Amino acid sequence: MKNQLVLKQGNVHNVTLGTVEVADIFVKDGKIGKIAEILEPVEINEAEILDASGLEIYPGFVDAHCHLGLEGYAVGFESDDVNEINDSITPELHAIDAINPMDASFELARKAGVTTVAAGPGSSNVVGGTFAVIKTAGNCIDDMVIKRDAAMKCAFGENPKNCYKEKDVYSRMTIAAKIRELLRQARVYDQRKQAAGEDILKMPEYNAKLEAMLPVLHGEMPLKAHVHRADDIFTAIRLAKEFGIGLTLDHVTEGHLIKERLAAEGYSLAIGPSFGHAVKPELLHKSFQTPEILAKAGCKVSIITDFPVTEEQYLPLCAYMAFRNGMEKEDALRAITINAADHIGVSDRVGSVEVGKDADFVITDKSIFDEGYEVLYTIIDGKVVYKK
Repeated sequence: MKNQLVLKQGNVHNVTLGTVEVADIFVKDGKIGKIAEILEPVEINEAEILDASGLEIYPGFVDAHCHLGLEGYAVGFESDDVNEINDSITPELHAIDAINPMDASFELARKAGVTTVAAGPGSSNVVGGTFAVIKTAGNCIDDMVIKRDAAMKCAFGENPKNCYKEKDVYSRMTIAAKIRELLRQARVYDQRKQAAGEDILKMPEYNAKLEAMLPVLHGEMPLKAHVHRADDIFTAIRLAKEFGIGLTLDHVTEGHLIKERLAAEGYSLAIGPSFGHAVKPELLHKSFQTPEILAKAGCKVSIITDFPVTEEQYLPLCAYMAFRNGMEKEDALRAITINAADHIGVSDRVGSVEVGKDADFVITDKSIFDEGYEVLYTIIDGKVVYKK
């Protein structure tokens, strides 16, 4: 049957247990149905068989922060939907309304084993809108979505300062003040709505910006903070604590300089992009050692591409570079699988090889930490979407 698949006798990296075992994996209707040392013939007689003997089976790779589909591949500036430059505060924007799944970058991602990404607005805006978590296979974004509104993007530091320098943002103080004021207004808006109850005449006038912030205030989604410098990291934490809201920290370039404090705070960290030249002052301390230092300090670390800053297909290479700079293999693998999935709130579905989770796999000829490995198959929701 087309909705059943068995991966036979591969070396299964389950990630969550930290073990690698030779096993059969039974997939039905896009989900992992059973994992066993050997499946009985009666269990698999109607399934398609994929012989994975001697091959490595990983969960699909997950990128916790990118702009995939929002900036077109090799088609010029006119395809850039990453930032809305007419307003520094745009929480009402939704990434799902701009992602183009037909862009060539999706195919490149699949070929590299990247099966799930969090994609959304860039960092020009103080508050930019919501990130969406999507699979990398499909031609209609509505069918690819795992989580439509996963996090509210906000940005600290040089990006919003430089973009809005001639308009309404000149200093870091202004950035923090704008976020604080937006949250305060949203809180009052929420209180007025609750006080009105069912009385439509007492309802406050609809405000799209404030309405968009209510899930953040209600704890339904976190702020996703673009932070590089240590002081910006602490400003984001300060604001989150002030309003009692969720927070994830993305980029965290100077995180290794404050490792003990970050470990004590316990926020999820997405590190990168670490490839390329330090193009602005707040990237002075950019290093592939940062993930290793923070992981050893006890932080939950993901590794990200920030596509198109680093191309999406190089996500596993970024994990390899972290490994080459001292990170343990297990930590580097977790950084592009279960930790990344947890960072964006979808670890119940992806990020590890476990019964009940989505059947997303990467099958390689050898370890992804061996030079010259090749992706032989990428599987999303139980369907082969790439075969070498």
